[in-house]
Amino acid sequence: MADAIKFGTDGWRGVMARDFTFENVRRVAQAIADYLHEEILKAPNRKRTPWAGPVVIGYDRRFQSEAFAREIAQVLQGNKLNPMLMSEPLPTPAVSLLTHKTKGLGVVVTASHNPPSHNGIKIKHAGRAAMEPLTDGIAACLDRNQPTRSAEIKAKPGREAYLQHLRGKADTARIKSRLKKPVVVDYLFGAAAGLLEAAVPTARLIPMHAEHDPLFGGLNPEPVEAYLQELCARVRQEKAVMGLALDGDGDRVGLVDENGRYLTPCQVFPLLIQHLVERRKLKGKIVQSVSLGYVSSRMAKAYGLPFEELPVGFKHVADRLAAGDAVIGGEESGGYAWKGGLPERDGLVTALLLLEIVTQTGRGPGQLWKELEAKHGASFFKRVDFKLHKPVADKAVFVAKLIKKLPKRILGSEIQSLLQIDGLKIILAEGHWLLMRPSGTEPLMRVYAESDSSKRTGELLELAKKWVAPSLA
Repeated sequence: MADAIKFGTDGWRGVMARDFTFENVRRVAQAIADYLHEEILKAPNRKRTPWAGPVVIGYDRRFQSEAFAREIAQVLQGNKLNPMLMSEPLPTPAVSLLTHKTKGLGVVVTASHNPPSHNGIKIKHAGRAAMEPLTDGIAACLDRNQPTRSAEIKAKPGREAYLQHLRGKADTARIKSRLKKPVVVDYLFGAAAGLLEAAVPTARLIPMHAEHDPLFGGLNPEPVEAYLQELCARVRQEKAVMGLALDGDGDRVGLVDENGRYLTPCQVFPLLIQHLVERRKLKGKIVQSVSLGYVSSRMAKAYGLPFEELPVGFKHVADRLAAGDAVIGGEESGGYAWKGGLPERDGLVTALLLLEIVTQTGRGPGQLWKELEAKHGASFFKRVDFKLHKPVADKAVFVAKLIKKLPKRILGSEIQSLLQIDGLKIILAEGHWLLMRPSGTEPLMRVYAESDSSKRTGELLELAKKWVAPSLA
């Protein structure tokens, strides 16, 4: 049973009724309680002080998410802690906000973008994702004590506090007055439904898939091209300036341009950087996950700004932002943050920034990308996940085997450098790159590639598939 619970890049996830069960959820809740009582109480002076903050408990719209959240709250209350159970589904960033406001811990019942059969738990602290010392500490407390539950728990609202936060992130009145064309918002049946229209009340915002459907319309609630074909068609139908898509727990965003064309995060992040640097006048280090693209690094060089790549997982980006070491951060899965807000990815805050961009410039994202591409180069990015017979036990061993088998040239290009931040990233002379990254918790190999043509990107991915299988032998 203990092996069924393992915190990965962004929390613990499992299949409901198999791994993610009420029994296992209670075990995690008791581990959180034991950790708060026994570990996190160590103050900087090494003396123990009582845990005074609340534990904010949120949940998404998945099947039984509210019931799982209530179980967590009852266990925490049974352990004489102060759970603050939300009274309605909310995006994960809303819980992060409340941990910042209350100086509390956050627990969110969500499986984010995963299939409807899954659920999970994310841990939040200080307005952002908890780092490994905290989640590892909780994991170490598993089964230290049997779960203790209280009988009743009262829920509290959090929606209005989050809406006030959103309204403070952009000039919503100005956006409303300048928005001349429709914007289609695909909520993908997730917890963010209705919040963008509440923050910017205008008939120009056209919602899609805002109803509650635990099966997510037969799709995964992930804002990637494969699941946004309806949004692309609706943007063309409405002659909209763009389409926005939020994932299941509202912390990531996808973008469709005015032509109904999906823009990858490797294209969206540069658009955000351009606006934040040139119009909002932010200056400082730009950081991104190693799986994001090269256009942002070229822009950083052109602006004379420092640039750094980090392991996959937005918590690493957030850590740099929280420490003041960076001012803009992004990741390949569509999460972004910048100075002036929480060090946390937030799909709705990013959506507001994208609305600000199109209303200030009077141009759609497609036109803006075309202009940016002319300056910094084309980007054709693709990611492919494929299943393995078993998880990779040791990433370092996998990478070492792979490096030994690499040719001197790849598709006629010299290898410029190798990055071993998270898996193996091969950077070619033109800046084109290929990343092979094994999952730490699942039997999956994630392969990413970016080049200046769709054909070349596809060829890089095919090469990676051939190399990976022998390296796992």
